[in-house]
Order: sequence, then C-alpha cells, then structure tokens
Amino acid sequence: MSTKKSGAAEREAGVSWLTADEERAWRAYRRMTTEVQAHIGQDLAELGLSEADYEVLSTLSEHADATRTLREQAAKMQWSRSRLSRHATRMEARGLIRRAPDPDDGRGCLLILTDEGLATLQDAAPAHLASVRRHFIDHLNAHDLVALHRIADQINAAGGGASAGPA
Repeated sequence: MSTKKSGAAEREAGVSWLTADEERAWRAYRRMTTEVQAHIGQDLAELGLSEADYEVLSTLSEHADATRTLREQAAKMQWSRSRLSRHATRMEARGLIRRAPDPDDGRGCLLILTDEGLATLQDAAPAHLASVRRHFIDHLNAHDLVALHRIADQINAAGGGASAGPA
C-alpha cells in the first residue's frame, strides 16, 4: 500500500505521509533488518539458541558477577517483565541461567549466568560472530560503519535509548 496521497487528502486527513525518498529508506531499512535478523537467527538456531537466549547470556556475561535483575534485562531487551520471566523459566530448565530473589526488590528476581550457560555462550560466540560478519559487517566499509553508528545513536537518543557506544 502506498503511503502517498494527494495534497488535498493529506491535508484533510492530517496525516504526514512519507515522501518517496523517505518511503524507500524506510522500506529498505525494514527489509535489511528482517533479512539480517532472519539469517543470524537461523545460524543461532543451528547452535540450539534463540536470539533472545544469546542476548540474555551475553548480557549476563558482561557483568563481573554474571548477574542482572530481571527488570534491567527486560528493559534492555524492550520486553515486558512477564515475557522475560517466561523465557527465563525455559532457559533455567536448560541449565543456562538460574534465578534468585532480588535483595533490593522483594517482588523481583536476579538472573544469574550458570557455568553451563557461560560454556554454551563461549561455544556459540565464534559461530555467532562469524554469522554477524557474514550477514552484516562484511557488506559495509569503514565509512558505512561510522554512518550507521551515528544514525543508530541519533535514533536511539530520540527514543530515549542508550548510545551504541564508542565509534
């Protein structure tokens, strides 16, 4: 469906339709993210992990104590706490993480990376990084990476999200 209307219809509806250039950019972005996520997701599935599993494991591994509150992790993933709690239950059943009461929040819990979870992450990381390179990084040059980083930071900041980090 086209996002373009005649001037009269646009004024009448009060809708700010996309220009042809804006629509092309938006559709290209959507196709790119869908394509990259699908390929990387398939590669992770071959390792027995989902993208969400990998995100939880890698995020926990970044903390000195391999622990993060469910609330913090849900916010990082932009998931509801209940959705992440159900996912954490499945990961816990597989021995990848364990949960413990949050001493600072009587209703919350901590997600803790287990030794098995760390080993799973360490085993998966090389193949995951190769997948990221094959389906994303290798198609960009240094200028593209800088521009993409700048664009991501700009959009993340507008949405209240965190910076992607140093360029």
